[in-house]
Amino acid sequence: MKALVLKEPGVTAVESVADLTPGEQDVVLKVRMVGLCGSDLNSFRGKNPMVSFPRVLGHEVAATVVSGPGDLQPGTDVTLSPYTSCGTCASCLRGRPNACQDNQTLGVQRDGAMTEYLAVSANRIFTGNLSGGLSLKELCLVEPLTVGFHAVARGRVTQQDTVAIIGCGGVGLGAVAGSGIRGARTIGIDVDEDKLRIARAAGATDTINTAIEPLHERLMELTGGRGPDVIIEAIGLPQTFRAAVEEVAFTGRVVYIGYAKEPVAYETRLFVQKELDILGSRNALPEDFEAVIRMLEAKRFPVDEAVSSIISLDQVPEALNEWSREPARVKKILVDLDQ
Repeated sequence: MKALVLKEPGVTAVESVADLTPGEQDVVLKVRMVGLCGSDLNSFRGKNPMVSFPRVLGHEVAATVVSGPGDLQPGTDVTLSPYTSCGTCASCLRGRPNACQDNQTLGVQRDGAMTEYLAVSANRIFTGNLSGGLSLKELCLVEPLTVGFHAVARGRVTQQDTVAIIGCGGVGLGAVAGSGIRGARTIGIDVDEDKLRIARAAGATDTINTAIEPLHERLMELTGGRGPDVIIEAIGLPQTFRAAVEEVAFTGRVVYIGYAKEPVAYETRLFVQKELDILGSRNALPEDFEAVIRMLEAKRFPVDEAVSSIISLDQVPEALNEWSREPARVKKILVDLDQ
């Protein structure tokens, strides 16, 4: 099979890899479309400590069922959860398998979906056909949006809250949409006006462009001087990690999705003085997948606007190089394996 292989940091190639050897309980899928995300870019740049080389990338998947056990009919278009869970670690025993201690995500700790065929356990597969089905493009966006939805759930967001999301890339847009669906006043924060425009279409009631506006003053203006009840950090920079703690309201909640690639120095007095809830958010749960699919079926997300480009498998090496050179210009790249 053809596959996109990250051979080492900065070096990718389309190569032939071994054919599938599916297990008895696996569903065989023909991969139709795969999204590139920030973790793929970090792996390409050598900044993802969890990836090993060589590695087939890809974990945001739209595919078609070829064969397998269970009720899934051949020809059904599906998406999937790219994570594993051991069932025995502390996280799994607490009913939070998304944070499994031994998780192996497609395209990170194990070879991913940027290839022609994939074998997946049936319990990892989700269909989008409750009201006529989702397009391949929509199915491909499900997983990254679930990560933002899960962060909103971790933040216990309600319609009484004002929520600020720092970073309006693919995952941040999921948090914007999830917060908006819960009825919260939702503030999208970014340095790119186009991403903020899409955030407004996804459910942001207000936006702040920190390239031209002072973050603190604007948040105080929008919240009557209190600060947001919840801040979700979806970038992973030391300065935004600190800003979340500094700007959130007293007794507020801070949710970190990304993680900083270098040490972060905090004014820890704020943790205690404000009596903050500091929360991490990792991956997503089945209910997050179901919630995102319902949102997409209801056409409540600007799918076409959120996608920067659709390219072929052969174009991925150059696309990753260009993205690495100018990361702020890219919203979401989808790879069409039918091309």
